[in-house]
Amino acid sequence: MVNPFPYTLDNKRYHTQNYELRKIFGEKVCKISLDGGFTCPNLDGTKGVGGCTYCSGRGSGDFTQSALLPIEEQWRIQQEKMYQKWPGSGCIAYFQAHTNTYAPLSRLKELYETALAQPNCVGLDIATRADCLSQEVCDYLAQLNRRCWLLVELGLQSTFDDTGERINRCHSYADFLEGYARLKQRGIRVCIHLINGLPGENHRRMVENVRRISHLGMYAVKLHLLYFLKGTQMAEEYRQGRVQMMSREEYVQVVCDQLELLPPETVIHRLTGDGKKEDLIGPLWSLKKFCVLNEIDKELVRRDSWQGKNYSAGEREKLGGF
Repeated sequence: MVNPFPYTLDNKRYHTQNYELRKIFGEKVCKISLDGGFTCPNLDGTKGVGGCTYCSGRGSGDFTQSALLPIEEQWRIQQEKMYQKWPGSGCIAYFQAHTNTYAPLSRLKELYETALAQPNCVGLDIATRADCLSQEVCDYLAQLNRRCWLLVELGLQSTFDDTGERINRCHSYADFLEGYARLKQRGIRVCIHLINGLPGENHRRMVENVRRISHLGMYAVKLHLLYFLKGTQMAEEYRQGRVQMMSREEYVQVVCDQLELLPPETVIHRLTGDGKKEDLIGPLWSLKKFCVLNEIDKELVRRDSWQGKNYSAGEREKLGGF
């Protein structure tokens, strides 16, 4: 069967990050995860305490080196690991843990410039919240964007404010759109994060989340599975029966429906998620990431579908009935 999707080097029917980076850099490019020692306004009391209810307190930094190590040392350790698979490849400095624009501008400059100076660094990927993007930070990011390949990742998780309140997100969809606009006005690439399986979100709502962002003109999207980690508030809610885990079958159907609504040009950075095995309560099927991705591939073939098949550039946002 001929693959009908144009943005691919293999059998994928969606626009993978690997395809995009190879197109830009002409080679395999990997990410070096770094911990800049940031915190989050949802942890330190500025907006909230305890973080989002699914947060382990490490803020997506489960697979980074210790923030006590200098950026140069973190880079060396992580790059050596990557070079066991892809010797000599270009590397993107990925500031992943916590909110990576939540610090004085002088500190941000120190960290980002240090990372850019590392061997074979070809760009920056900065994960943050949309409510932590001051005008001066955005102006500096715009300067970086003119000097190197830059991506800013914004954790949205859900477009529904009642969901945000339920998970203690401490910012609204309107807040997100304001921060997003600041980056877009400066021509900065943006990747939007959404989480599937959040409390109170059924299949219809999860698909609607993607429909709402599909016309924002974002560069990339991450679709993440809600998984439950030991010691989190979400894990306690699961123990009490207040929230359920998604099955793999449910998850695959949701993701395929979401992919069909995204513009084919949008880069897909992630389609699932997996926590540290020793901390993971479930879903345990999430540990078999390649099985999940294979099931998504098979379902798209079964449907004779692909990313963007049901995308309509002229469609207006639908708000009612959820």
